[in-house]
Amino acid sequence: MSGAGAPSAQERIDGSGLNVVIVAGSWHETISEALIAGAQRTLDAAGATHTLVRVPGSFELPVVSKAALESGADAVVALGVIIRGGTPHFEYVSAAATDGLTRVALDTGKPVGFGVLTLDDEAQGIDRSGLPGSKEDKGAEAAHAALSTALTLRALRG
Repeated sequence: MSGAGAPSAQERIDGSGLNVVIVAGSWHETISEALIAGAQRTLDAAGATHTLVRVPGSFELPVVSKAALESGADAVVALGVIIRGGTPHFEYVSAAATDGLTRVALDTGKPVGFGVLTLDDEAQGIDRSGLPGSKEDKGAEAAHAALSTALTLRALRG
């Protein structure tokens, strides 16, 4: 399981005053909706303001994330679901989303919580989505990472 080595409990974060945009792909609706719900729960618990923007798929996450950050958001939570198929498409989309989101964070100097699931099958996504019975909640984890990084950057920049 990918969660091996993860912290056992995430500390409570005070995200009041932070404006976060959740950018989420539309593919694999059951999993993506659960990821969004986990991110929203985490942001609500932290007191951060947030909005949801939907994009067609994971390939579109970087460009919309960059626009959100350039429009004043303090952080983005990027959520997507990519399931391996029988063609190299999986590798291309996974690499484009990962590399693009990394570039967005570095180019803007603002955090991008990475909640893009790259999966061999739908069952792996269900198990990581935060649905009842799931072992992990990657939407919540991505939101927590975005908030924590935004607060760290704020402290470093004074």
